[in-house]
Amino acid sequence: MRLVFAFAFGLLFGSGILISGMGNPAKVLNFFDLAGTWDPSLAFVMGGALLVTAIGYRLVFRMQKPLLAQAFSLPSKQDLDVRLLGGSAIFGVGWGLSGFCPGGLIPVLGLGMSGPLLTAAAIAAGIVSARWMIKLNYGGQPAGA
Repeated sequence: MRLVFAFAFGLLFGSGILISGMGNPAKVLNFFDLAGTWDPSLAFVMGGALLVTAIGYRLVFRMQKPLLAQAFSLPSKQDLDVRLLGGSAIFGVGWGLSGFCPGGLIPVLGLGMSGPLLTAAAIAAGIVSARWMIKLNYGGQPAGA
């Protein structure tokens, strides 16, 4: 049953990404081009996502446990560190250069275009590199591995 719900919600999310135009890297890159062809529509998409998330969190955390799991799985770490800030900066640079964030990238991978495939390969290489560096520097596995 969890797999059915995961598929349904993934399909809903991917459809929303495609309908909103966020699978189009030019639309995303125009959001970052304040001095040129600025397109504010990404701000509305992000604002809508934040609104839905805020309402969802309020509703979900009133429940004793999730519908499809035994317990909530929440992060315990709440401080900002170099790894978090550096990773966020690299994520933002990659998003700004390619026009794809992972959420907008996944629905367009099926189109077989070279841009999304190259971006997905770069993200995979970044994940592998980060895991390797963490293992090298800390002698252990990254959280969640």
